[in-house]
Amino acid sequence: MNFKIGFTVLVLVAQFGIHQLSAQEIGIQLYSLRNQFKNDVEGSLKIIRDWGLTNLEGGGTYGLSFEEFDGLLDKYKLDVVSVGASYDDLKDNPEKALANAKQFGAKYVMCAWISHEGNNFDIEKTKEAVEVFNKAGKLLQEEGITLAYHAHGYEFRPYEDGTLFDYMAQNAEYFAFEMDVYWVQHGGTDPLALLNKYPDKFVLFHLKDMEKGVVGNNTGHEDVETNVVLGTGQIDISGVVKRAKELGVAKYMFIEDECSRVVEQVPQSLEYLNAIK
Repeated sequence: MNFKIGFTVLVLVAQFGIHQLSAQEIGIQLYSLRNQFKNDVEGSLKIIRDWGLTNLEGGGTYGLSFEEFDGLLDKYKLDVVSVGASYDDLKDNPEKALANAKQFGAKYVMCAWISHEGNNFDIEKTKEAVEVFNKAGKLLQEEGITLAYHAHGYEFRPYEDGTLFDYMAQNAEYFAFEMDVYWVQHGGTDPLALLNKYPDKFVLFHLKDMEKGVVGNNTGHEDVETNVVLGTGQIDISGVVKRAKELGVAKYMFIEDECSRVVEQVPQSLEYLNAIK
């Protein structure tokens, strides 16, 4: 599928024109602009539309009523295709996640963190999470919505002949995964190798590059300022994007840039993605 991709301001759009890539549609995780949304919800949505992006991963309304926020989405022709859900809601009240997804008309529900004490994440918590995700995923699947778990690094701790993530992937009956390439590498695993190992498990991607020299760990935590322009860090963004296209997986790839330079960096990241052949 072809999609249009633009840049941060009209000057850049005019300079570079409208470009197309195939297979995946590029969008943005709204958490990237969390600080901008605090001050100007409509202005933040307009920035995204000026970048030429239309697909969003979000789930909240930033203090507005749903009707007000939905009206702004319509105004700027933006589509929330994936919404976030907390682990605790999926565990105790999956109907809440379902209702939110249906309200936005989202195709996916994404969970980005498994609740655990401190840095204590082990096979018992992993087994619990798999049970939670399979149960909630089945409920969502019955409504045509896919549940995707977003690993954060601690899932790549050793377990038997592989990792805790291997256990999750091998026991995921009613849920899939969203690969955040930054957190996969930060947790000690090669994103491209993981994609090749489980090509049918990844339905969404977060594209995020890691500053060169950063040494990862299995805590799921890092300084957000280590998020750099795609293609300038230590992660093989191009390799992952190309391979995902070849496999025909992950229709949506969301840029997630959590650093303070996000407004300056996203247009450069878009230019880099547009150059991938």
